Amino acid sequence: PLGVVVVTGGAGRFVAGGRCESAARLDGRAAVITGANTGIGKETARELARRGARVIIACRDTAKGEAAASEIRAETGNPQVVVKKLDLADTKSIREFADSFLAEEKELHILINNAGVMLCPYSKTADGFEMHLGVNHLGHFLLTFLLLERLKQSAPARIINVSSLGHHGGRIRFHDLNGEKSYNRGLAYCHSKLANVLFTRELARRLQGTKVTANALHPGSVYTELVRHSVAMTWLWRIFSFFLKTPWEGAQTSVYCAVAEELESVTGQYFSDCQPAYVSSWGRDDETAKKLWNVSCELLGIQWD
Repeated sequence: PLGVVVVTGGAGRFVAGGRCESAARLDGRAAVITGANTGIGKETARELARRGARVIIACRDTAKGEAAASEIRAETGNPQVVVKKLDLADTKSIREFADSFLAEEKELHILINNAGVMLCPYSKTADGFEMHLGVNHLGHFLLTFLLLERLKQSAPARIINVSSLGHHGGRIRFHDLNGEKSYNRGLAYCHSKLANVLFTRELARRLQGTKVTANALHPGSVYTELVRHSVAMTWLWRIFSFFLKTPWEGAQTSVYCAVAEELESVTGQYFSDCQPAYVSSWGRDDETAKKLWNVSCELLGIQWD
Protein backbone atom coordinates (compact mmCIF):
# COMPACT_ATOMS: atom_id res chain seq x y z
CA PRO A 1 0.00 0.00 0.00
CA LEU A 2 1.14 3.54 -0.72
CA GLY A 3 1.46 6.26 1.88
CA VAL A 4 0.84 4.14 4.95
CA VAL A 5 1.61 5.71 8.31
CA VAL A 6 2.68 3.33 11.07
CA VAL A 7 2.29 4.63 14.60
CA THR A 8 4.39 3.13 17.39
CA GLY A 9 4.81 4.50 20.88
CA GLY A 10 2.97 7.67 19.97
CA ALA A 11 5.28 8.62 17.09
CA GLY A 12 4.45 8.31 13.40
CA ARG A 13 6.79 7.18 10.65
CA PHE A 14 6.14 7.45 6.94
CA VAL A 15 6.52 4.01 5.34
CA ALA A 16 7.16 4.91 1.75
CA GLY A 17 6.33 2.71 -1.16
CA GLY A 18 4.79 -0.51 -2.30
CA ARG A 19 5.26 -4.04 -1.11
CA CYS A 20 5.88 -7.14 -3.21
CA GLU A 21 2.66 -9.13 -2.82
CA SER A 22 3.78 -12.14 -4.88
CA ALA A 23 4.05 -15.41 -2.98
CA ALA A 24 6.08 -17.05 -5.77
CA ARG A 25 8.56 -19.72 -4.68
CA LEU A 26 12.07 -19.91 -6.12
CA ASP A 27 12.97 -23.52 -5.29
CA GLY A 28 15.57 -24.84 -7.72
CA ARG A 29 16.42 -21.36 -8.97
CA ALA A 30 19.75 -19.57 -8.53
CA ALA A 31 20.36 -15.85 -7.96
CA VAL A 32 23.46 -13.66 -7.90
CA ILE A 33 23.09 -10.40 -5.97
CA THR A 34 25.95 -7.91 -5.94
CA GLY A 35 26.59 -5.96 -2.75
CA ALA A 36 24.29 -8.27 -0.78
CA ASN A 37 26.38 -8.10 2.40
CA THR A 38 24.50 -5.01 3.60
CA GLY A 39 21.48 -2.76 3.07
CA ILE A 40 18.99 -3.36 0.28
CA GLY A 41 21.06 -6.17 -1.21
CA LYS A 42 21.12 -8.08 2.06
CA GLU A 43 17.34 -7.76 2.48
CA THR A 44 16.85 -8.87 -1.13
CA ALA A 45 19.06 -11.91 -0.51
CA ARG A 46 17.12 -12.72 2.66
CA GLU A 47 13.80 -12.63 0.81
CA LEU A 48 14.97 -14.74 -2.15
CA ALA A 49 16.49 -17.28 0.28
CA ARG A 50 13.20 -17.38 2.20
CA ARG A 51 11.50 -18.31 -1.08
CA GLY A 52 13.89 -21.23 -1.57
CA ALA A 53 16.42 -19.84 -4.03
CA ARG A 54 20.12 -20.65 -4.05
CA VAL A 55 21.61 -17.21 -3.38
CA ILE A 56 25.15 -16.14 -4.22
CA ILE A 57 26.17 -13.01 -2.32
CA ALA A 58 28.78 -11.29 -4.50
CA CYS A 59 30.65 -8.65 -2.53
CA ARG A 60 34.03 -7.06 -1.89
CA ASP A 61 33.98 -7.49 1.91
CA THR A 62 33.69 -11.26 2.26
CA ALA A 63 33.83 -11.13 6.07
CA LYS A 64 30.67 -9.01 6.09
CA GLY A 65 29.30 -11.27 3.37
CA GLU A 66 29.84 -14.39 5.46
CA ALA A 67 28.21 -12.75 8.48
CA ALA A 68 25.18 -11.81 6.35
CA ALA A 69 25.00 -15.29 4.80
CA SER A 70 25.18 -16.98 8.20
CA GLU A 71 22.39 -14.77 9.52
CA ILE A 72 20.20 -15.44 6.46
CA ARG A 73 20.80 -19.20 6.55
CA ALA A 74 19.85 -19.32 10.24
CA GLU A 75 16.75 -17.16 9.81
CA THR A 76 15.38 -18.78 6.65
CA GLY A 77 16.52 -22.37 7.18
CA ASN A 78 17.92 -22.29 3.65
CA PRO A 79 21.49 -23.64 3.62
CA GLN A 80 22.06 -22.54 0.02
CA VAL A 81 23.32 -19.02 0.71
CA VAL A 82 26.96 -18.65 -0.29
CA VAL A 83 29.49 -15.83 -0.61
CA LYS A 84 31.88 -15.10 -3.45
CA LYS A 85 34.44 -12.31 -3.66
CA LEU A 86 33.62 -9.57 -6.17
CA ASP A 87 35.22 -6.13 -6.37
CA LEU A 88 33.37 -4.13 -9.02
CA ALA A 89 36.15 -1.52 -9.00
CA ASP A 90 38.57 -4.04 -10.54
CA THR A 91 37.84 -5.84 -13.82
CA LYS A 92 40.35 -8.56 -12.86
CA SER A 93 38.21 -9.36 -9.79
CA ILE A 94 35.04 -9.34 -11.91
CA ARG A 95 36.55 -11.83 -14.35
CA GLU A 96 37.80 -14.03 -11.50
CA PHE A 97 34.33 -14.02 -9.94
CA ALA A 98 32.72 -14.98 -13.26
CA ASP A 99 35.25 -17.76 -13.91
CA SER A 100 34.68 -19.20 -10.42
CA PHE A 101 30.90 -18.91 -10.69
CA LEU A 102 30.71 -20.54 -14.13
CA ALA A 103 32.98 -23.39 -13.00
CA GLU A 104 30.90 -24.13 -9.90
CA GLU A 105 27.32 -23.14 -10.73
CA LYS A 106 25.41 -24.76 -13.57
CA GLU A 107 22.42 -22.42 -13.58
CA LEU A 108 21.63 -18.74 -13.12
CA HIS A 109 18.06 -17.50 -13.22
CA ILE A 110 18.27 -14.10 -11.53
CA LEU A 111 21.07 -11.51 -11.68
CA ILE A 112 20.52 -8.46 -9.47
CA ASN A 113 23.07 -5.74 -10.14
CA ASN A 114 22.52 -4.05 -6.78
CA ALA A 115 25.92 -2.85 -5.51
CA GLY A 116 26.81 0.79 -5.83
CA VAL A 117 28.84 3.74 -4.61
CA MET A 118 27.52 7.22 -3.94
CA LEU A 119 29.03 10.66 -3.34
CA CYS A 120 32.64 9.46 -3.54
CA PRO A 121 35.40 12.06 -3.51
CA TYR A 122 37.10 11.95 -6.91
CA SER A 123 38.88 8.65 -7.32
CA LYS A 124 39.46 6.00 -9.95
CA THR A 125 39.01 2.26 -10.14
CA ALA A 126 41.89 -0.17 -10.63
CA ASP A 127 41.36 0.24 -14.38
CA GLY A 128 41.33 4.04 -14.34
CA PHE A 129 37.59 4.65 -14.56
CA GLU A 130 35.92 7.35 -12.46
CA MET A 131 34.58 5.47 -9.41
CA HIS A 132 30.82 5.99 -9.88
CA LEU A 133 30.95 5.16 -13.59
CA GLY A 134 33.35 2.26 -13.01
CA VAL A 135 31.47 0.52 -10.19
CA ASN A 136 27.84 1.44 -10.82
CA HIS A 137 27.85 1.05 -14.60
CA LEU A 138 30.96 -0.50 -16.16
CA GLY A 139 31.49 -3.11 -13.44
CA HIS A 140 27.94 -4.40 -13.78
CA PHE A 141 28.08 -4.11 -17.58
CA LEU A 142 31.10 -6.45 -17.63
CA LEU A 143 29.62 -8.81 -15.04
CA THR A 144 26.40 -9.15 -17.04
CA PHE A 145 28.39 -9.77 -20.23
CA LEU A 146 30.36 -12.56 -18.56
CA LEU A 147 27.28 -14.27 -17.07
CA LEU A 148 24.86 -13.78 -19.94
CA GLU A 149 25.30 -17.16 -21.64
CA ARG A 150 24.55 -18.94 -18.37
CA LEU A 151 21.41 -16.81 -17.99
CA LYS A 152 20.32 -17.70 -21.54
CA GLN A 153 20.95 -21.40 -20.90
CA SER A 154 18.85 -21.20 -17.73
CA ALA A 155 15.98 -19.18 -19.27
CA PRO A 156 13.47 -17.95 -18.36
CA ALA A 157 15.82 -15.62 -16.51
CA ARG A 158 15.83 -12.04 -15.26
CA ILE A 159 18.43 -9.27 -15.03
CA ILE A 160 17.58 -6.49 -12.58
CA ASN A 161 19.58 -3.26 -12.45
CA VAL A 162 19.18 -1.10 -9.34
CA SER A 163 19.18 2.48 -10.60
CA SER A 164 17.74 5.55 -8.88
CA LEU A 165 15.37 8.47 -9.20
CA GLY A 166 18.67 10.35 -9.38
CA HIS A 167 18.92 9.32 -13.05
CA HIS A 168 16.68 12.32 -13.79
CA GLY A 169 19.64 14.58 -12.93
CA GLY A 170 22.08 12.57 -15.02
CA ARG A 171 23.59 13.10 -18.46
CA ILE A 172 26.01 10.91 -20.41
CA ARG A 173 28.96 13.24 -20.91
CA PHE A 174 30.78 11.34 -23.64
CA HIS A 175 33.40 14.12 -23.87
CA ASP A 176 34.33 13.62 -20.20
CA LEU A 177 33.07 10.23 -18.99
CA ASN A 178 35.79 9.96 -16.35
CA GLY A 179 35.14 13.42 -14.92
CA GLU A 180 38.68 14.62 -15.54
CA LYS A 181 37.63 18.03 -16.87
CA SER A 182 34.99 18.74 -14.24
CA TYR A 183 33.71 16.67 -11.32
CA ASN A 184 30.79 16.93 -8.93
CA ARG A 185 30.24 13.82 -6.85
CA GLY A 186 26.47 14.24 -6.67
CA LEU A 187 26.19 14.60 -10.44
CA ALA A 188 28.66 11.74 -10.99
CA TYR A 189 26.26 9.47 -9.08
CA CYS A 190 23.31 10.69 -11.18
CA HIS A 191 25.23 10.14 -14.43
CA SER A 192 26.00 6.55 -13.40
CA LYS A 193 22.36 5.89 -12.51
CA LEU A 194 21.26 7.18 -15.93
CA ALA A 195 23.81 4.80 -17.43
CA ASN A 196 22.03 1.95 -15.57
CA VAL A 197 18.72 2.92 -17.18
CA LEU A 198 20.22 3.21 -20.66
CA PHE A 199 22.09 -0.10 -20.28
CA THR A 200 18.84 -1.79 -19.27
CA ARG A 201 17.02 -0.33 -22.27
CA GLU A 202 19.61 -1.44 -24.82
CA LEU A 203 20.17 -4.82 -23.14
CA ALA A 204 16.43 -5.56 -23.24
CA ARG A 205 16.32 -4.68 -26.93
CA ARG A 206 19.20 -7.02 -27.70
CA LEU A 207 17.73 -9.88 -25.62
CA GLN A 208 14.35 -9.94 -27.34
CA GLY A 209 13.35 -13.52 -28.05
CA THR A 210 15.80 -15.08 -25.58
CA LYS A 211 13.41 -15.34 -22.59
CA VAL A 212 15.92 -13.30 -20.60
CA THR A 213 14.43 -10.00 -19.44
CA ALA A 214 16.15 -6.84 -18.21
CA ASN A 215 14.49 -4.23 -16.01
CA ALA A 216 15.68 -1.32 -13.87
CA LEU A 217 14.31 0.16 -10.69
CA HIS A 218 14.41 2.94 -8.13
CA PRO A 219 14.47 1.45 -4.61
CA GLY A 220 13.38 4.65 -2.89
CA SER A 221 15.29 6.86 -0.50
CA VAL A 222 16.73 4.30 1.85
CA TYR A 223 18.89 4.79 4.95
CA THR A 224 21.88 2.55 4.17
CA GLU A 225 25.67 2.72 4.17
CA LEU A 226 25.57 4.19 0.65
CA VAL A 227 26.11 7.72 2.03
CA ARG A 228 29.20 6.72 4.02
CA HIS A 229 31.46 8.95 1.89
CA SER A 230 29.61 12.12 2.92
CA VAL A 231 29.55 13.28 6.55
CA ALA A 232 26.93 15.93 5.74
CA MET A 233 24.63 13.42 4.01
CA THR A 234 25.06 10.93 6.85
CA TRP A 235 23.84 13.51 9.35
CA LEU A 236 21.01 14.68 7.07
CA TRP A 237 19.81 11.11 6.56
CA ARG A 238 19.84 10.54 10.32
CA ILE A 239 17.85 13.72 10.94
CA PHE A 240 15.28 12.90 8.24
CA SER A 241 15.20 9.14 8.81
CA PHE A 242 11.48 9.59 9.57
CA PHE A 243 10.96 10.01 5.81
CA LEU A 244 13.32 7.26 4.62
CA LYS A 245 12.60 3.64 3.81
CA THR A 246 14.18 0.87 5.80
CA PRO A 247 16.42 -1.50 3.80
CA TRP A 248 13.57 -4.07 3.89
CA GLU A 249 11.15 -1.56 2.38
CA GLY A 250 13.79 -0.50 -0.14
CA ALA A 251 14.28 -4.11 -1.25
CA GLN A 252 10.63 -4.64 -2.14
CA THR A 253 10.89 -3.46 -5.75
CA SER A 254 14.01 -5.57 -6.35
CA VAL A 255 12.14 -8.61 -5.02
CA TYR A 256 9.08 -7.71 -7.10
CA CYS A 257 11.14 -7.51 -10.29
CA ALA A 258 12.81 -10.84 -9.44
CA VAL A 259 9.73 -12.90 -8.59
CA ALA A 260 6.44 -11.40 -9.78
CA GLU A 261 4.73 -13.80 -12.17
CA GLU A 262 3.17 -10.96 -14.17
CA LEU A 263 6.65 -9.69 -15.12
CA GLU A 264 7.81 -12.92 -16.77
CA SER A 265 7.78 -11.37 -20.26
CA VAL A 266 8.08 -7.70 -19.24
CA THR A 267 11.42 -6.19 -20.26
CA GLY A 268 13.13 -2.84 -20.76
CA GLN A 269 11.03 -1.18 -18.06
CA TYR A 270 11.76 0.96 -15.00
CA PHE A 271 9.95 0.40 -11.71
CA SER A 272 9.48 2.19 -8.40
CA ASP A 273 7.29 1.09 -5.48
CA CYS A 274 6.54 -2.17 -7.30
CA GLN A 275 4.96 -0.43 -10.30
CA PRO A 276 6.12 1.15 -13.57
CA ALA A 277 7.62 4.61 -13.09
CA TYR A 278 8.51 7.62 -15.22
CA VAL A 279 11.87 7.62 -17.00
CA SER A 280 13.60 10.87 -17.93
CA SER A 281 13.77 11.83 -21.61
CA TRP A 282 17.52 11.14 -21.48
CA GLY A 283 16.76 7.65 -20.21
CA ARG A 284 14.52 7.01 -23.23
CA ASP A 285 17.07 8.07 -25.84
CA ASP A 286 17.84 4.99 -27.94
CA GLU A 287 20.74 6.57 -29.78
CA THR A 288 22.46 7.53 -26.52
CA ALA A 289 21.82 4.01 -25.21
CA LYS A 290 23.47 2.46 -28.28
CA LYS A 291 26.41 4.85 -28.15
CA LEU A 292 26.93 4.20 -24.43
CA TRP A 293 26.87 0.44 -25.14
CA ASN A 294 29.58 0.77 -27.79
CA VAL A 295 31.74 3.12 -25.71
CA SER A 296 31.41 0.79 -22.68
CA CYS A 297 32.60 -2.14 -24.78
CA GLU A 298 35.58 -0.11 -25.99
CA LEU A 299 36.53 0.96 -22.45
CA LEU A 300 36.31 -2.63 -21.21
CA GLY A 301 38.00 -4.16 -24.26
CA ILE A 302 35.13 -6.53 -25.03
CA GLN A 303 33.04 -7.36 -28.08
CA TRP A 304 29.34 -7.69 -27.25
CA ASP A 305 27.29 -7.88 -30.42
